[in-house]
Amino acid sequence: MEFRNSGGSPVRSGTVTFATHIIGALGVDWATVESAQPLPAPIAAGAARRQAYTVCVDAWRVPLGMRVETQDVTASWT
Repeated sequence: MEFRNSGGSPVRSGTVTFATHIIGALGVDWATVESAQPLPAPIAAGAARRQAYTVCVDAWRVPLGMRVETQDVTASWT
């Protein structure tokens, strides 16, 4: 993912939150599991940083025939 600081001051710290959805065989959204990771800080004003993340879900949460999709990502920073 790319994080771009379009503000006028540096980002010193923050959190990236992933909402991973458990989707049934017929497309029904059965559950959402959130996980959080640190933002790749510092990010200078006007700069961008790239970071790859691995999002894991416990196997017991995904029964046979279901799949996972990370549909929502939010970031908060200071």
